[in-house]
Amino acid sequence: MDVLSSDEDSIIEIVENKIQIKKLYSKINVALMDREKIIIQMRYGLLDGNPRTQREIALILGISRSYVSRIEKRALKKLYKELNNTNKSKLNCSNK
Repeated sequence: MDVLSSDEDSIIEIVENKIQIKKLYSKINVALMDREKIIIQMRYGLLDGNPRTQREIALILGISRSYVSRIEKRALKKLYKELNNTNKSKLNCSNK
């Protein structure tokens, strides 16, 4: 059976995406240290829409590319953990 999408569906998706983005920005500000936050923002273009390579970030910050890579990896793990803890908390609250 074919599923047809409506304008209503796309509006719901847009709203859900905006909510998820707000949560992500909130977690970035709460969970990450300053250098981690800067690297994630630069790497994924969160501030200016211009994503940068690890090499470019390394030059800007005056650190090695491999160090940028390690910091990025650690920051992404923290964000993943924070976002999953939020989801688990919601599940636990709804089960009570």
